[in-house]
Amino acid sequence: MIKKELKALGIDLLVNGTSTGTKWFGQGEKITSFSPVDGKSIGQVSSSTRKDYDKVLQAAESAKKVWADIPAPKRGEIVRQFGDKLRELKDVLGKLVSYEMGKSYQEGLGEVQEMIDICDFAVGQSRQLYGFTIHSERPSHRMYEQYHPLGIVGIISAFNFPVAVWSWNAALALICGDVIIWKGSEKTPLCAVACQKILADVLKANKLPEGISSLVTGDAEVGKWLAEDKRIALVSATGSTRMGKQVAVTVANRLGRSLLELGGNNAIIVTPQADLKMTIIGAVFGAVGTAGQRCTSTRRLIIHKDIYEQVKKSLTDAYKQIKIGDPLNTKNHMGPLIDTDAVQNYLVAIDKIKAEGGTLLVKGGVLKGKGYESECYVQPVIAEVENSYEIVQTETFAPILYLIKYEGEVENAIALQNQVAQGLSSAIMTTNLREAELFLSQNGSDCGIANVNIGTSGAEIGGAFGGEKETGGGRESGSDSWKAYMRRQTNTINYSTSLPLAQGIKFDL
Repeated sequence: MIKKELKALGIDLLVNGTSTGTKWFGQGEKITSFSPVDGKSIGQVSSSTRKDYDKVLQAAESAKKVWADIPAPKRGEIVRQFGDKLRELKDVLGKLVSYEMGKSYQEGLGEVQEMIDICDFAVGQSRQLYGFTIHSERPSHRMYEQYHPLGIVGIISAFNFPVAVWSWNAALALICGDVIIWKGSEKTPLCAVACQKILADVLKANKLPEGISSLVTGDAEVGKWLAEDKRIALVSATGSTRMGKQVAVTVANRLGRSLLELGGNNAIIVTPQADLKMTIIGAVFGAVGTAGQRCTSTRRLIIHKDIYEQVKKSLTDAYKQIKIGDPLNTKNHMGPLIDTDAVQNYLVAIDKIKAEGGTLLVKGGVLKGKGYESECYVQPVIAEVENSYEIVQTETFAPILYLIKYEGEVENAIALQNQVAQGLSSAIMTTNLREAELFLSQNGSDCGIANVNIGTSGAEIGGAFGGEKETGGGRESGSDSWKAYMRRQTNTINYSTSLPLAQGIKFDL
């Protein structure tokens, strides 16, 4: 089904179950990629052994000085070429993303567009890696701050955005003068191979060292190698809070840097002044888009009691219209979960909802029969719950939406929203200016992302992406996120004929 796309991406050999044989993909055990769309094997990638990993690090060490010495705008030119290649291959790469991960084809195309957008952003940023000039207290002295490349950046990405999140890190790290080593998800290895191949071709065409961008494949053990390696200045990790804590402790133990983008437990507050048509659209897409497997998926709707029944009815009616099936069929709204383990977690969550006293308004269940042979397709769930339930406090990567009622002023809803361990994305639906501003104030949402009259999903690359609390505190993508990939240096230049000391200290010889 996907052979034509793999061939167009230059990785058609993988369809036959063989490794490409390049140093990026290793000589270890084979990882078979199964599509959650139909359960069929797409191909295999050889995992990285420790020997393979060390070869990749040696290549990165060799390449980092060459790459750092190239002026930043010239590095931006390489990223521009990468973005142009992504434009050429958008349709086929988007289809691979959809087929290997299970998200809708439209979302697959959107993910590749995110890659293109961050390349465009990074190209402009390559001419704006600004430092600061500072007035010295000493006469005939000049102070300034500048930024230098870190060296080697390790990137650990998750299955749910198998290409876009890597590109957020890769594009910025590259224009900052860093070389990159990527450990993609073992659940979506072909997406990682495809992206690495595209970027490697650009580097080769420009006669640049291969070690500027490398890929290692495998399970959590390979990620552990990255976290433990003192040669890697920064490890950027996207995934669960549990995984992020392990990475953070390991990297901190060697006094390295980590950039963490972890779990979300995202809520939309719906006030009596909300535009309910917009609310329903935002909530449904936020809850079922990517089958609830976004870190920004809408998990909770916190609804004022005066409109609770109206919103509940509109939502349950809307869920009756959701079409579930092959994500490459554009008539379908929702595809499968990533694998049967995810389905099991979904079923366990439903049991916990019932055990804690929740009411299932849309009961869910695993879909069977023609078109659902992979056993990864499920019905989305709507449940009435209390915010304090243990299961509600947990991030479940599945299309489960919790309805929570609030009374009184919007401050009460904000308090409920903030009463979870995670702090990634949040939203309020209201046409009341006071409510919107309270939500965005210092005493409002405690999340890294706070939206008004849009949902919790769908961040643009121009803004910094990330969250607080157990979401990890990292920021990727836009704004001044580039600073995470560089080291800051303060410089003082004395152009006088004497040596005055700071703070007026006298030290005469």
